[in-house]
Amino acid sequence: VQLVESGGGLVQAGGSLRLSCAASGLIFRINALAWYRQAPGKERERVAAISSGEQTFYADSVKGRFTISRDNDKKVVYLQMSDLKPEDTAMYLCAASDSGSYYPEGWFRYWGQGTQVTISS
Repeated sequence: VQLVESGGGLVQAGGSLRLSCAASGLIFRINALAWYRQAPGKERERVAAISSGEQTFYADSVKGRFTISRDNDKKVVYLQMSDLKPEDTAMYLCAASDSGSYYPEGWFRYWGQGTQVTISS
């Protein structure tokens, strides 16, 4: 299984970015997918997840600003991020679960290398 993230970069506060994660080696349409982020000195945080049935989860810190979506034909999961804030600065990682549900988190055992998002104030 391989997950490859792209789309990170440096943007000003209030700006937008769209992250992509291309998957291979998975059936994909039956897998729940998620975006996590990790900032230096902080615990890894799940920011968004999407089930195989396209139910979604968002962390309170990103609700209303981030949107997760998936394209099963292309085997890509996206994270549209808007109204970005300096506290969104982190490495963003894509993850895939063995389950179609985004719970439990422990079943997310496939991980990408991450893409850096930096928000300047």
